[in-house]
Amino acid sequence: MSHLVSPSLLSADFLHLQRDVEMLNNSEADWLHLDVMDGVFVPNISFGFPIMNLLKDITDKPLDVHLMIVQPEKFIEEVANMGAHMMNVHYEACTHLNRTVQSIKAKGMKAAVTLNPHTPVALLRDIIQDLDMVLLMSVNPGFGGQKFIYNTLSKVDDLKNLILQRNADTLIEVDGGVNLETGKLLVDAGADVLVAGSFVFASDSPKEKIHQLKML
Repeated sequence: MSHLVSPSLLSADFLHLQRDVEMLNNSEADWLHLDVMDGVFVPNISFGFPIMNLLKDITDKPLDVHLMIVQPEKFIEEVANMGAHMMNVHYEACTHLNRTVQSIKAKGMKAAVTLNPHTPVALLRDIIQDLDMVLLMSVNPGFGGQKFIYNTLSKVDDLKNLILQRNADTLIEVDGGVNLETGKLLVDAGADVLVAGSFVFASDSPKEKIHQLKML
């Protein structure tokens, strides 16, 4: 499988969201990445279900929903009702991770677990076979436009080895500081999905940037 590109709407122009979503609809983007922040788990607040429920009606891209919030298990039904393809929850925010993963799947979604930069891959050893995807944060979560943490490349390698050892079909997604240079390194290391925010939306030609990421 060639790698996927999931542009992060967090870096879009919030005064012109429909314009930016229509641009993505006409691009080579595979998914639409939605970062939900609560100001508690991460030091920022983004958007919630009213915005996301409007977005679902104007995009034809599968929704890749990343909950950077405490107690994400409380909102599984709401995420499912908005038609999400993938629901990402943080390892660090889930006391009963297995139960949360199974509840996500029971609602018909793909289940993903996100790891912060300091969280080792080995902690997923006993659940990796139940996960559709693991999202590795390559910046500290909460804000866009941060510099890529290069240790993430080693984590991608560690995660790929764990997936192979457990004979799992888990995808590897990476979010934070992704551009053409870091994206190429990540794909070569074994990443399956690249999340890109400011690299896409801050450019003069977002569709071309998405194309370039797809061609890595």
